[in-house]
Amino acid sequence: MFVDRVTLNCHAGDGGNGCSSFRREIYVPRGGPDGGDGGAGGSIIIRADHNLGSLSNLIGHRHWKADRGGHGLGSQMTGRCGADTIILVPPGTLVKDAKHGFLLQDLQNDGDSVTVAKGGRGGRGNTRFATATHRAPRECESGFPGEYREIVLELKLIADVGLIGKPNAGKSTLLSRLSRATPEIADYPFTTKYPNLGVVHVGFDRSFVLADIPGLIEGAHHGAGLGHEFLKHVERTRLLVHLVEPAPMDYSDPLDNYDQIREELRLYDKSLADRPEILCVTKAELPDAETCAELLRETSGRDVLLISAVTGKGLPELSRLILQRLAEINDISPSRT
Repeated sequence: MFVDRVTLNCHAGDGGNGCSSFRREIYVPRGGPDGGDGGAGGSIIIRADHNLGSLSNLIGHRHWKADRGGHGLGSQMTGRCGADTIILVPPGTLVKDAKHGFLLQDLQNDGDSVTVAKGGRGGRGNTRFATATHRAPRECESGFPGEYREIVLELKLIADVGLIGKPNAGKSTLLSRLSRATPEIADYPFTTKYPNLGVVHVGFDRSFVLADIPGLIEGAHHGAGLGHEFLKHVERTRLLVHLVEPAPMDYSDPLDNYDQIREELRLYDKSLADRPEILCVTKAELPDAETCAELLRETSGRDVLLISAVTGKGLPELSRLILQRLAEINDISPSRT
């Protein structure tokens, strides 16, 4: 199950209480105070782990609490510190404060972490209160409470390339042909209900991460369908591959479909409209595919690649072109991609 948004209640551990104690040993009639400090409470830490692909591991586990610190003991022994609680999330997770809505951290890389609730400080033992004029203090401090915070985790997939297009344009089939991903494929719209990732290997030393973004519809920028849930995953991609179906099942105009998706991207985030794009007409085995490609070249002024995920036509050329465009974006040679 793919999950890209969860809300968690995080309660850090309380600090341990300080100890009020006096040293009492034979031949030491005036041992003085020897109460130790309480230990610090554990914190709640969010950490990115590249082994995870969604937030589904957090479903059913909304409340998180760290260990409290141990109480101080006599002989100036400090209580043990509470263990931190570490919550693992996939890279690309945004950590937000649920109450105020501000961003705490964007965990983009494996190993990135942020402390969302800090453990409470341990209370001081009576040894800390001894002075030259107050040699036998009996006071000690209670441990300080740990922080509490409600957070929202929102995943935005990190991929080099995003496949976009209308429903049933062939995105899932293309992903399955180029990579080892196994998305659900069927001959009806909205088969894909969540983004899928796949690693495409070109040769022995070159590869890129490809994301299949579920089909967008008119009004997606307003949240129509699952517009916001899908469009947010496009934001982190560096290159878009726009797939246009030459003979849509709903008998719509392929050229209008292309313009409609472009407009939805612009209305959601203007920077997406300027994102580098490769334009492809899919299902090249259909009679209208070549005509559709010619019309798109004329109206868009872009190069149009004719491909077929069923027959394999144009797929090697598409992979090489993607590597070339990624290399241009990164200003590096394709062999280092």
